[in-house]
Amino acid sequence: MKVSAYSLLVEQNARMLQNLSTVLDKGIASAQARKFDPNVLVNSRLAPDMFPLSRQVQIACDSAKNGVARLAGVEPPKHEDNEQTMDELKARVAKALDFVKSVPAAKFDGAEERDIKIPLRDRTLEMKGLTYLQSWVLPNLYFHITTTYAILRNNGVDIGKQDFLGPVT
Repeated sequence: MKVSAYSLLVEQNARMLQNLSTVLDKGIASAQARKFDPNVLVNSRLAPDMFPLSRQVQIACDSAKNGVARLAGVEPPKHEDNEQTMDELKARVAKALDFVKSVPAAKFDGAEERDIKIPLRDRTLEMKGLTYLQSWVLPNLYFHITTTYAILRNNGVDIGKQDFLGPVT
């Protein structure tokens, strides 16, 4: 069986974005059940020097959509990073998920060898597609979704490992 960039990236990104949406739903439901505004969670963070939940979700979505776009050789959609409510964050996840699912598998032909450039504030990273997928996209996606999960869990949301992993099919 050959494993493709498409199956590693698109299918996994879609799954994890759906799981992210599920834990955000549980955060909203938990806040409502405990009678506080769910939007309080948007600015919650694990430590003073870490990004808040809103930024964690934004970066997770950007990791997914930009990873798919770069490996498929297409332009990623632009998002403004201005979400201020849980509902807006859920909409952000839905937009990223829609984009990830919209890119056809054929666009990933040769993706493993594609030259990838990632502009950062102070430099540009350059690597081949497979290295980008393994060493940049997936680790960043998992980190920011895990951190979102941890922020919600730290705020008393009743979520567990199965919520992070989602259904195994």
